[in-house]
Amino acid sequence: MNILYERRISSPLGELRVVASDEALVGVYLPGHKGAPVILTRDGREHPVLGEAARQLTEYFAGERAFFMLPLQPRGSDFQREVWRALLEIPFGETRSYAELARALGRPQAARAVGAANAKNPISIIVPCHRVIAGDGALTGYAGGIEAKRWLLSHEQERHASPSPTLH
Repeated sequence: MNILYERRISSPLGELRVVASDEALVGVYLPGHKGAPVILTRDGREHPVLGEAARQLTEYFAGERAFFMLPLQPRGSDFQREVWRALLEIPFGETRSYAELARALGRPQAARAVGAANAKNPISIIVPCHRVIAGDGALTGYAGGIEAKRWLLSHEQERHASPSPTLH
């Protein structure tokens, strides 16, 4: 098994746990993140991927970044990784329903399975599972909590409505 490195990052949502392998980001966990694994890690304060993730997350929270450019290595089943790749296609400031995401994957009957995979996303915020909502527009489950999901969507929609020229 690869050695993992962890760095803690302050955010408006509280302290984030950001975890990387030698070469890529494997996790971003919000405070109280349901299902966040207990991982034996090494200090990642000097880890280049974690340093870049910290910089980009800080820019995101400051309203200066609309997308991330980081090497990602989420761990999950083939289907979960397929769902997580589809999440990356949801534009900043927009949402999709679980059913819309299932249709986009060519699996129109798999909305519940998509929801289950979405809930297991280990790279919160960067792989934007918060952008997936119920078909009626309701905010449903989020491993970091509904208030965090509400905050993230509001943060993005405010910036999407009046984009800053400094967005990356």
